Amino acid sequence: MKHLLPILAIGLLTLAGCANTAPYSGNVYSGNQATAAQNVTFGTITALRQVQIQADSRAGGLLGSGGGAVIGGMLGNQVGGGTGRQLATVAGVIGGAVAGTAIEESANRMAAWEMEIRQDNGQNVVIVQKAEQNFQVGQRVRIIGSGNNVSVAPY
Repeated sequence: MKHLLPILAIGLLTLAGCANTAPYSGNVYSGNQATAAQNVTFGTITALRQVQIQADSRAGGLLGSGGGAVIGGMLGNQVGGGTGRQLATVAGVIGGAVAGTAIEESANRMAAWEMEIRQDNGQNVVIVQKAEQNFQVGQRVRIIGSGNNVSVAPY
């Protein structure tokens, strides 16, 4: 059992970072977007700010908290004896769940750009997307899509 614990811990922590970050990219299109006409407007970046996107976990946060609780409980159960062991197990479950949740949230966070763009029609928009490309203030860009499905690409 003691040899299984490190393998289990590494496996669960690896899976905790399994968020689907593709929707936040300017370089990835969904199946619906690939088959539909997209609106295109042009503009100039007037302000840039580095931000982070907290991606949703595919497991809804259960993997980090549940995995952490299991590992914490297993570790706590190895401490003491009798009532002390039971208390250590409970503390391990609670502490492991909290730690697992924090690890999963951290693993599902990614660097992004918040771009304020002055469109050629005079309207300003702010778009946030995954920081996969280097953008600069003053750069001309294309704004592709509409509504909730918008991405920014160099012009």
